Amino acid sequence: MLPGCYRMKQKITLKKIAKEFNVSISTVSKALKDSHEISVELKEKIQAFARYYHYKPNSLALNLRNQKTKTIGVILPEIVHHFFTKVITGIEQLANEKGYNVMICLSNESYEKEILNLEMLANGVVDGIILSISKETEERDDYRHFTDLIRNGIPLVMFDRVVDKIECNKVIADDVGGAFLATEHLIQNGCSNIVLITTPDYVVVGNERKLGYAKALKEYKVPVRKELVLKVEHENEIESALKNLILSSNRPDGIFAVNEVYAAVAMRVCRENGLVVPDDVEVIGFTDGVISEFTTPSLTTVAQHGRHMGRKALELLLDEIDSKEPNYKYKTALIQTDLKIRNSTKEVQMQN
Repeated sequence: MLPGCYRMKQKITLKKIAKEFNVSISTVSKALKDSHEISVELKEKIQAFARYYHYKPNSLALNLRNQKTKTIGVILPEIVHHFFTKVITGIEQLANEKGYNVMICLSNESYEKEILNLEMLANGVVDGIILSISKETEERDDYRHFTDLIRNGIPLVMFDRVVDKIECNKVIADDVGGAFLATEHLIQNGCSNIVLITTPDYVVVGNERKLGYAKALKEYKVPVRKELVLKVEHENEIESALKNLILSSNRPDGIFAVNEVYAAVAMRVCRENGLVVPDDVEVIGFTDGVISEFTTPSLTTVAQHGRHMGRKALELLLDEIDSKEPNYKYKTALIQTDLKIRNSTKEVQMQN
């Protein structure tokens, strides 16, 4: 019969096993590793006891002794958008393959919360951090907390929302190229009054997608009209701004929104004001999530490939963690985008 009387939910440690058998922690550790230094009889008793009470080594403590926690920190600005859940999936898949744990934090688009998360993770908890910058940090244009982190030797990878002035590994989607594809598709369908629903200029990805929109208009010699560019902080601002355009004499025949939520709201506003999508107005979004699939009609959208982006971010982070190079060279990985045609746009009517 096994000694002692432990409840099954009680955590069994090396210290408790050592106390049970009146031996040192070192002896227990060696017995569990099947060391020849420990007698067969004692090894069998300790191993049987450990199995019975489901003993599991404290991997964090073991790795700390090896100067690694085998844990990666991830800071997301929000979790609502399907894109970020795809990124997490990509990170988790590779982390599992490489034997790493993942600790996820949310900044909730807050500058202060982002700093608190960084400070907590950098305090010996993780080997490196993957992060997408909060909107408030972009608005403040204050990135000293990232500079301090890198100066203290903590590897950092930025993804999606990145800032050029910080030297670190980065993973970005081809936002300009994706927006160009979306706008080009509308132009090829005969649209000439194309509304862009975008974010304020301080949001990097929104600005990049605005560049792609303008590039396509210029290439196809479609006039760029400032009144067709709607910059909104929140989706509840879209209704009044878009309604004014719909009711004007020169109403839009195409809408490109820089995310799928904006696009879904735009389709609702069009429908409520008597327009049929795609017969009267064609709509394209950005980021291929569940909203795009289940809107009515289903939304044509630019796919960012978030899972691939997450996996690549962790690849770059692990590369830096494992690097022995004193002058490590940072990399920027560009993830290609593509257009997923659904029912909110028509078949392409004209070709290059």
